[in-house]
Amino acid sequence: MKNFIALLLAFGLARTVAADIQDPPSNDYGPTRKLGRGLSNFFLAPAEIPVTIAKINKDEGNAAAAGYGVARGLGRAATRHIAGFLEIVLWPIPAWRQSYYPLLRSDVPWIHAGYQEFSPELGNESKYPYVRDY
Repeated sequence: MKNFIALLLAFGLARTVAADIQDPPSNDYGPTRKLGRGLSNFFLAPAEIPVTIAKINKDEGNAAAAGYGVARGLGRAATRHIAGFLEIVLWPIPAWRQSYYPLLRSDVPWIHAGYQEFSPELGNESKYPYVRDY
């Protein structure tokens, strides 16, 4: 009986070691990331308003930013707020395409119409070092 249990343990260990070592693409998106993304989108959704106004101002001018920029920013903030709420409520369930991918469509193929995964950052803090390390 001990040999049989040892054989089963050895077989189980061999199957674990011989499992697929590649990391699937959807492994980055799990329930905890979905919850964090939902909290970020829910509480930081108003950041879309000034970011969208500034983007429209840069691309199309002051008049467009004062009207169209404000309206578009409010719409994007509301969309992000609703998506964040849904992701908070449904965080343990793979609801979108049977996975934990974001509900909002990505901004990668649609430059002016998509959404980033997380809320935009306010301010001018840079993520890139401008000084060389010697």
